[in-house]
Amino acid sequence: MTVSADTQGISTITIKQRRRRLLAAIVDCAAWVLGLFAAVVLRFEFEPTLLGWISILVIAAVAVALQIVIGYFLALYRGRYPYGSFDEVRTLGLAVLGEAVVLAVVVLVFGNAIGVPRGTVILAFPFVLLLMFGVRYLARLVLESRRRPSGEAVPALVVGAGYVGDSVLHNITTDPESPFRAVGILDDDPAKKNLRLRGVPVVGRTKNMADAARKTGAQALIIAIANIDSTVLRRLSDEAEAVGLKVSVTPALSSVLSGEASVKDLREVSIEDLIGRHPVDTNVEQIAGYITGRRVLVTGAGGSIGSELCRQLSKFGPSELMMLDRDETGLQLAQLGTLGHGLLDTKDVVLADIREPDALLKIFQERQPEVVFHAAALKHLPMLEQYPDEAWKTNVLGTLHVLQAAQAVGVGTFVNVSTDKAANPTSVLGHSKRVAEKLTAWMGEETGLCYLSVRFGNVIGSRGSMLPTFQRLIEQGGPLTVTHPEVTRYFMTIPEACQLVIQAGGIGRPGEILILDMGEPVSILDVAKRMISMSGKNIEIVFTGLRHGEKMHEVLVGNREELERPFHPKVAHTNADTISPERLDFDGWKARLEQAPRDNDTSMIRPIDISTGPVESSS
Repeated sequence: MTVSADTQGISTITIKQRRRRLLAAIVDCAAWVLGLFAAVVLRFEFEPTLLGWISILVIAAVAVALQIVIGYFLALYRGRYPYGSFDEVRTLGLAVLGEAVVLAVVVLVFGNAIGVPRGTVILAFPFVLLLMFGVRYLARLVLESRRRPSGEAVPALVVGAGYVGDSVLHNITTDPESPFRAVGILDDDPAKKNLRLRGVPVVGRTKNMADAARKTGAQALIIAIANIDSTVLRRLSDEAEAVGLKVSVTPALSSVLSGEASVKDLREVSIEDLIGRHPVDTNVEQIAGYITGRRVLVTGAGGSIGSELCRQLSKFGPSELMMLDRDETGLQLAQLGTLGHGLLDTKDVVLADIREPDALLKIFQERQPEVVFHAAALKHLPMLEQYPDEAWKTNVLGTLHVLQAAQAVGVGTFVNVSTDKAANPTSVLGHSKRVAEKLTAWMGEETGLCYLSVRFGNVIGSRGSMLPTFQRLIEQGGPLTVTHPEVTRYFMTIPEACQLVIQAGGIGRPGEILILDMGEPVSILDVAKRMISMSGKNIEIVFTGLRHGEKMHEVLVGNREELERPFHPKVAHTNADTISPERLDFDGWKARLEQAPRDNDTSMIRPIDISTGPVESSS
């Protein structure tokens, strides 16, 4: 009979493990023997009696037997704990303490009769612990020294001496295949200036990056800060690039906690990190109880926001999650992301168009949703400028149809997904979404139920958004088109946007608009230049001028809107104006569009060489 190489490998590992566990038991037993003998020698000033020696041998034998029994019962020698780990040391300490108490009681009762001083076990106890812990510490040092990265690993500075930084250092210093070896830590906390983590010292603050890199010979920078803000990440990335350090980052803390990523999953900085990380603790898990056990329906479930929304909602245990869209391919992708299959033969996917009120009402009456998230919309600004009728049919009338169907079946929570373009609108998209906000507020006023809107800026990575477009243009060799050198936008990631949408249903009040604090707006030209730089290509940037209806700078809050923050310092609430369905007037709406203020400037149409830096606007 032949034995496979895999089987032989497993057998070899098992034998080694058994040897290590046996050796650990022998070490612990020897510690008791040596500790007891050391206690007797010290107690009798190195002249113990013959009777004392014999008694100590008996006590040592009892201690060895107890150690084996207790160790086996607590699985100390059966592989429950990594050797030398804090868990093993804690368990071992408790075991030795318990054993010492038992032996001490025996010696206190029979000590005089057997010629052993009553304090022998008490005196031996610290010796035993010291021997056990000392051997484990030395073994751990030897093991970690063997696991350290090779000399070929890239020397790196680690930014952050907190929990994440410590976790990163643990992974680096105990992985012989790590591409990095830590040579220093940068941290801006003055209290940590003398700190050493995993044997790696804090060598300065982030402002001393250049000096630290020169002194340590670092060639890379690892940013290990939980939920770092994009503005801080941009600063550190720019400084590292100036020094010649290659930058890597840890995953977002939310991804680590959810199990989607590990702290050791270091990766290069992406453009999404540089412009979209706005870490706002929305406490969504604490307030999403209104979803658990409820029938939840999401319109536009096949879109970027809708599909991520469905994925996050499924974590909170709705009794039923209905994904509604008119795009069957989008529904299949949403089903794949939420349920792990795209069979499209289950009731969780609903193929329907919000433009058809009768069909929509029938679905609501049959399925009886209790919570509705309305994410279906037309969103491409220049397209809707050409076809305003379509914006009216989907963004205005479609929203009204969903609201009316929700009212008809008594939906208690309705969250309308809006956009920053609805604040002081200048485009067809903005005006249509603004009317949708007003209709939602009117329904909240009419029903007294939680019908509200959520407003946020550009969503990174959504279909047809700026970043995927830029990436495709760069892959094609350019040119990369930017509307204006001074244009700015707010950005957030899809998961962040969906967290706000979910939280809104828990803390919003009837008729309100909830707005997330998105930090500082980002220069589109800066984004374009960063993406070109990261690609390593020589790509031309061409300014095309603001398109009809576009703003130079978006705002999140309208001129007449007043904000309050009753529940969360980063989530603002404002009351929306209302409009009843009877007041909807398509012709009047189009007339107002013609009179709306525009923020166009089509004069800027010329190329830019990215090596020349920012270009000043010309008249």
